[in-house]
Amino acid sequence: MIRKFGTSSASVGAWLGILLLALSVGEPRQLLAADEEPGFKSLFNGNDLAGWDGDPKFWSVKDGAVTGQTTAENPTKGNTFLIWRDGPVDDFELRLSFKIVGGNSGIQYRSKDLGNWVVGGYQGDFEAGETYSGILYEERGRGILAQRGQKTEIGPDGKVNVVASLGDTKDIQTVIKKEDWNEYVILARGNELTHIINGRVTAQVVDNQPEKRALSGILALQLHAGPPMTVQFKNIRIKRTPLTAGMKKIVLVAGSQSHGPGDHEFNAGTKILKACLDKTAKIVTAQYGGGWPKDPSAFDNADAILFYMDGGGGHPVIQGDRLFQINKLAKQGVGIACAHYAVEVPKDRGGPEFLEWIGGYFEAHWSVNPHWTAKFESLPTHAITRGVKPFEINDEWYYHMRFRDNMDRVVPILTAIPPANTLDCPDGPHSGNPTVRTKIGQPQHVAWAIEREDGGRGFGFTGGHFHRNWANDDFRKLVLNALLWTAKADVPETGVASQVTPEEMAANLDPKVK
Repeated sequence: MIRKFGTSSASVGAWLGILLLALSVGEPRQLLAADEEPGFKSLFNGNDLAGWDGDPKFWSVKDGAVTGQTTAENPTKGNTFLIWRDGPVDDFELRLSFKIVGGNSGIQYRSKDLGNWVVGGYQGDFEAGETYSGILYEERGRGILAQRGQKTEIGPDGKVNVVASLGDTKDIQTVIKKEDWNEYVILARGNELTHIINGRVTAQVVDNQPEKRALSGILALQLHAGPPMTVQFKNIRIKRTPLTAGMKKIVLVAGSQSHGPGDHEFNAGTKILKACLDKTAKIVTAQYGGGWPKDPSAFDNADAILFYMDGGGGHPVIQGDRLFQINKLAKQGVGIACAHYAVEVPKDRGGPEFLEWIGGYFEAHWSVNPHWTAKFESLPTHAITRGVKPFEINDEWYYHMRFRDNMDRVVPILTAIPPANTLDCPDGPHSGNPTVRTKIGQPQHVAWAIEREDGGRGFGFTGGHFHRNWANDDFRKLVLNALLWTAKADVPETGVASQVTPEEMAANLDPKVK
């Protein structure tokens, strides 16, 4: 039975939120000030296609708007897309203005990049005609998932069931302006997807087909094959929203290339961790390579953040106002994890913050960074060590960390005794100092965890110099467990199960420096 909108099975709160949003979306307008649209971040600067990538034969900026255009002399052989490269999207509210003259277009979200500017996935459709604007279509997938005016539920078997009416499709068409600017809003929250044009809810889908639905993916704009057409977009802005109950988001930030092949492979390492986490129930991930994310909304709905990058005075986290940004997130309970060189910051800039966020850090002229084989013969009872067996492995294990006074709230996770020859080098900012030399033969903590006063969690891990170590099941499991724990996700009793193939280990490595 098809129910009318007012009596649908959706929760009153969810529908009320949509209705309030609809009332707030009126005439298309210029991007509002931050205090008028709190939480929204602009994805288009109005001047050029920075952050976007598409075939330059078709995409440009004209009159302050992203413009896609085909002509009789310059047609596209297939649908082509302008892809937002600065980050993936998961749960969000997207707002933009569009205008179309001729043809068909759409807004891709939580989609897949299939190469050569071809994209597949969820699409907020719109056209110059009078039938498809506002529908939910899955490009290169299951096709139409909701016609205009429909609320549908997709069963585990892929069957599309119409469960409510959102209004007559012809009536909805009357609010869409032909060859003029219109406002499109897309809400993606868990498996519920909603489209709104000019304040009118046009389609809603609840996707209950696990192997087909997408909880995260890329954002892109479509230029459709066919007759000549022009489509324009402006005022593109996004607001990240908290993930639905039970889901946790982990953001993995990889630093830029800094070492030779096989060392400090931050991008490849975080992509391995992402691939493992993506197979873990109720976890959504976002990975950013090349240093500090260009995506202005990268951390807005994160439950935990991992920094795996070069540190010291050039640490990306201590540049500009970023310490303030991350500290604000930490105070909100976001978990912070740092791996390898990312645990090092200057004592006077970053040191106090790292003591707060993760409980310890590498302090120059106090800590040391030798290469040695650490033997972890016993492990403490902690969620992070679940399923991890005692192991030994060679790495650049930093030790003699600067911890909180009296190890306040700090729980050692990996502890081993460095051999005396790790201090054979003369004293220096990283190689040795009088204090550490008095600790020869004593156990040293090279991974640790903290439950902070603000309710958040932190994790420090000094290994990760050699990329090859991610192939070690216990090494990898411990870090995966730690990321779940830091995000306040449930860690399985036997730890996070994962497998990494030689092909995966060899993928995404930094290019050789000539």
